[in-house]
Amino acid sequence: MPAGDQLIRYVQTADGDVAWSSIGTGPPLVMGGWWSSHLEQDWVFDDFRDFILRLARHRTVIRYDPPGIGMSSADRAPQGIEPHTRAVLAVMDDAKARTADLFAGAAGCPGAVARASHEPARVRSLVLYGGYVRGRDIASPTDREGMIELVRRYWGVTSRMLTDIFVPDTTAEEREIFAECQRRIASADRAAAALAAVYSLDASDDVGRVRAPTLVLHRSGDRAIPLPLGRELAARLHGAAFIELEGANHFPWHGDVDSVMQPVLRHLGVADDVARPPSEPPLIARLTPREREILTLVAEGLTDAQIASALFLSAHTVHRHVANARAKLDVPSRAAAAALVVRG
Repeated sequence: MPAGDQLIRYVQTADGDVAWSSIGTGPPLVMGGWWSSHLEQDWVFDDFRDFILRLARHRTVIRYDPPGIGMSSADRAPQGIEPHTRAVLAVMDDAKARTADLFAGAAGCPGAVARASHEPARVRSLVLYGGYVRGRDIASPTDREGMIELVRRYWGVTSRMLTDIFVPDTTAEEREIFAECQRRIASADRAAAALAAVYSLDASDDVGRVRAPTLVLHRSGDRAIPLPLGRELAARLHGAAFIELEGANHFPWHGDVDSVMQPVLRHLGVADDVARPPSEPPLIARLTPREREILTLVAEGLTDAQIASALFLSAHTVHRHVANARAKLDVPSRAAAAALVVRG
């Protein structure tokens, strides 16, 4: 399934089809786990794309949406750790990755730990960011049940509240866009099931058996997964290195990206990530696939409202993409931006 400049594939598992994509060259790096993951929608955001493309200069980055999340087909995210370990293995098999490094974030960490425990010969190393051992330690039983019910009943409000927790160090406009994206990619029931799945994960039986080289990173101000849970995860993994990072953003592609990227690349054996391409790319190459798609429709004479209806976006999101594209292209009008895209 083409989506922009990536190809999204599906692999069948006992828990439904799991969506995955790959980009880059080199040894495989399997990456996933965030509960709000969506292969196509994530790719629209510049910060996310830049993060993945930087990794892809050195590795074949294989991303996947966890079962029941994003583009993976299950109606609801399944409970327990087994569906997540099956998903990782299925994606590796479908990608013909006999062995791989695993880069797991947040809720992906227990599944990655379990996979490394169950099949050590297939996992070269682990990078665990913002993770935990047991989901029930994230909050008290009352708070967990209350949050799941809030998501189910008041998804519009809680999507904004969760956005403030996930990406506090961003602008108000960026947070509103992210909240809107969460609502667009998941219904209230599907989001509530995904959150319940986050709380259900438990790698306690596996964490002590992992022998793969492991790097654990955690931001000190992370309100989604508190820092002590990251410390516990590192302490229970044999020989794991732990790095406490400054900042409060839950996602590694927001905030001080270099503080995340440099230790990750060193852990993966990349000696030098400083070099950049010798020449500037053409201006149009700075645009995301979504920005190019929207400007093509602008060139056809469609209004923001018409484009929003055609692409299942809000008019506000369309306007933001056009404004971002104009800034990147340094042109005075949307018509000029559209003309550049049409000319290529």
